[in-house]
Amino acid sequence: MSDCIFCKILNGDIPSATIYEDEEFKAILDRFPANEGHVLILPKEHSANIFEIDPQLAGRLFTLATKIAREMKRILGFEHMNVMQNNGTVAGQTVYHFHLHLIPRYENDSITIAYQPMDLTDEQISIMRKKLELSL
Repeated sequence: MSDCIFCKILNGDIPSATIYEDEEFKAILDRFPANEGHVLILPKEHSANIFEIDPQLAGRLFTLATKIAREMKRILGFEHMNVMQNNGTVAGQTVYHFHLHLIPRYENDSITIAYQPMDLTDEQISIMRKKLELSL
């Protein structure tokens, strides 16, 4: 995609601080990180979001994410991490190329990634469960 900044990074048109690369993925330091050591994992195959990405590719991405996260923890010494993936503007997506964020978390780092939990009734939960009961 000619206007996709991540495709431009993947093609080498824009430099990046690459920490890992193979035939399917590139892991880079986020240029505007939420915290020190914030990593993005980019599939080389362009998909806008979770609704478009090949499920097998997504599975391999998450396998890679667990390996990178463990190495990040070993090297940087943090105990906590946010793993994030946003889909659509309302969900906070700003670059429409599927990517996964690995954000190291440190005690008192002042980062807030939160939502206000809803207090649903058992009936509301039951109705939603029936709507979403899947047979894949």
